[in-house]
Amino acid sequence: MPKKRILLCMGTRPEIIKMAPVYHALKGGPLEPIVLHTGQHEEMAWPVYSFFNMEPGHIIKLTRERPSLGHLGGKLMDEVDAVINRESAAAVLVHGDTSSALMAGLAASYAQIPVGHVEAGLRSHNMMDPFPEEQNRVLISRLARWHFVPTELAMENLRKEGITGEGLHLVGNTIVDATRLGMDHAIMQYAGAQSVEGCELAPFIQQNKRSKLLLVTAHRRENWGAPLARIAHTVRELAETHPELSVVWPVHANPVVKDTVMGIMSGLATDVRSRVLLTGPLAYPQMLWALRNAWLTLTDSGGIQEEAAALRVPVLVARKTTERPELIEAGAGALVGTDPGKIRRWTENLLERPAVHLGMRTVDNPYGDGHSGKSIARILGQDLAGLQQLVPRAA
Repeated sequence: MPKKRILLCMGTRPEIIKMAPVYHALKGGPLEPIVLHTGQHEEMAWPVYSFFNMEPGHIIKLTRERPSLGHLGGKLMDEVDAVINRESAAAVLVHGDTSSALMAGLAASYAQIPVGHVEAGLRSHNMMDPFPEEQNRVLISRLARWHFVPTELAMENLRKEGITGEGLHLVGNTIVDATRLGMDHAIMQYAGAQSVEGCELAPFIQQNKRSKLLLVTAHRRENWGAPLARIAHTVRELAETHPELSVVWPVHANPVVKDTVMGIMSGLATDVRSRVLLTGPLAYPQMLWALRNAWLTLTDSGGIQEEAAALRVPVLVARKTTERPELIEAGAGALVGTDPGKIRRWTENLLERPAVHLGMRTVDNPYGDGHSGKSIARILGQDLAGLQQLVPRAA
């Protein structure tokens, strides 16, 4: 009897990273995972597929004539629908809160195929921050049959919205699984490296190993413009006034981000410049290596918050709100927004009070034990073993 096929829809680098443990857990069992790459990311996506040994069975060549979200959603919806109608899938899995996830979930729902939502229940409780991610994940929750929930708080968010019953599954966050897989590779490749071909990061870390490394990332739409400029000016000031700090900042390729950061960080004095690495987007193992060696990270990225927690690195969250309050509540991070005063005070407090820094590093990871992918595969296998198509597909 042929295996039931599970269509995993993904298109951005974070989705690929977080779905990789699910893909590999399914691959070893009674269900057959098929990857649909939606094309939302291209250059950043393919190295991650290669790293995790995942080969998409379907590839959408996404073309965009204009930057509007409505245009992106319409293109994705049409392309994903065509694949779903060709692929005889028993279920469709989506991850998180991207346009790819929402459109794939909606297309599957229209085709009357059950939807599983990985990393369900995250909420900032502000529909406009982050935008459009908060809207996307709330809508996906109305479509999903299976809600694979990372934390108790996310579970409570769904219950408050009236989502209850056997479809709720507390499984932890797959980022912990992915971080463990990736870290083993990063250690083999970069540990003790004086030089690595094509990688500035490893030698920079080695040369500045006596300093305290501040890892910075900032790219979110809501931080474009003045908020991003405040972050960059503050990071520059910290580097100039604290010679014990080194800085690694992988700068997003988007010109809106890149031009702001590179402009503000230009013209550093030679001694400061030797402690600051502005680089392009890092490959996944390189980013993990940067995190593993970081003393502190300042980020507006949700995934890096979770990866930092898995690697016990304190986090300053450069956002007004967060859908991951578990990190803050546990004491492993602080919500500082883009306020220069808050960023400086937190950084300098941690420099001056090592015990506070140590306390943030020793908090238990709120995102699980690293077996989320296996849990999701087991639940799907059990539920689909005797499950007939819930509703016949429309002709």
